[in-house]
Amino acid sequence: MTVLFAVLAPLGREVGFTELEISSIIAASSLTVFLASPRWGRLSDRWGRKKVLLTGLFGYVAGTLLFASVFHITLIGVLLPVVGYYALMISRIAHASLMAAMMPSASAYMADITDLAGRTKGMGAVGAATNLGNIIGPAVGGLLAGITLLTPLWFAAGLAAVTAVFVIFFLPESPHVKVTSTRTTKRLKYTDSRIMPFIFVGVLMFMGMAMVQQTLAFRFQDVLNLTAVETAQTFGLAMGLSAAASLGSQLFLMQRFDLAPFQWLRIALPILIVAFGCMAIADSKALLMGAMVLQGAGMGLAGPAFMAGASLAVTAEEQGAVAGVAGSCGPLGFTIGPLLGGFFYQYQPALPYWITFFVYIPLFFFVIWANRKLTRPKP
Repeated sequence: MTVLFAVLAPLGREVGFTELEISSIIAASSLTVFLASPRWGRLSDRWGRKKVLLTGLFGYVAGTLLFASVFHITLIGVLLPVVGYYALMISRIAHASLMAAMMPSASAYMADITDLAGRTKGMGAVGAATNLGNIIGPAVGGLLAGITLLTPLWFAAGLAAVTAVFVIFFLPESPHVKVTSTRTTKRLKYTDSRIMPFIFVGVLMFMGMAMVQQTLAFRFQDVLNLTAVETAQTFGLAMGLSAAASLGSQLFLMQRFDLAPFQWLRIALPILIVAFGCMAIADSKALLMGAMVLQGAGMGLAGPAFMAGASLAVTAEEQGAVAGVAGSCGPLGFTIGPLLGGFFYQYQPALPYWITFFVYIPLFFFVIWANRKLTRPKP
């Protein structure tokens, strides 16, 4: 999935899209995932995790092929840029509506096969697996972009198809989901007091990350004066380093130390604050790369901690529902964040990073307050 972030910005500029138009494609996709994820999470309680996971994987294959095909005919001039923009928007929304089935079913599967004591480490393992893909994906995508900018997308579709075949033959159904029942598919509200602090943190955290992530390719290209292909390759390498740092923080910290989810967030957020400050003042490749490494290390702790906290707050019968609700926080953040990031970047390139920097400071103090409130002994 991460190859798209490495090539979308240079691809969009090759067609003639503005930064806001490019960001809006991601925003529309993220809004779709936000709306669809809770429904897929509840369906995984009824249908089983494996069936919903396969729906997401095959949907990703078909959607990526469609999205890349529309980009191709726009690049060669068959579609006018304005027509291509709306066609890309529609294809990406269709893509996202099915792709949204993947993460809730995967997170709920991990919740099913771990006990309460191992939940945070289990979610950390999912995050580590994701980040291993994040290391390989952008690096391979950057190399494949040397052939054509669309080659990484064709590769991603093929890889997802291989993954789906692997799931069919080698992944057993979750031991927890056996039968359909109204009790296991009840709707979980975002305002549920058990998970609301985590939802608040998740939405703001991912919104800030989206403002940064969706403009960083522009930042690399503009600060370093790179061509479109050079941008895809350099930013792909930076994403790989960021993912490597994230993987390292999960393997060497999260898997070794038993801390509560909010305690991990208290460690992660200051690291992210420093990273965003560095991005705002960056004027060299070394500083941009270093900031992305810090960002990866911080998110490697923050992402699994957020998911584990929400999972631990509810019952076993609500794991699919909470995976869908918590999993939709990222897409909601990536709906708002890219639009804000693209808008502010057009006025002043450092603005998205300064805004995120100042949003994360009060978020850090909220985490400290929420941790004390949740751990305070009850009479």
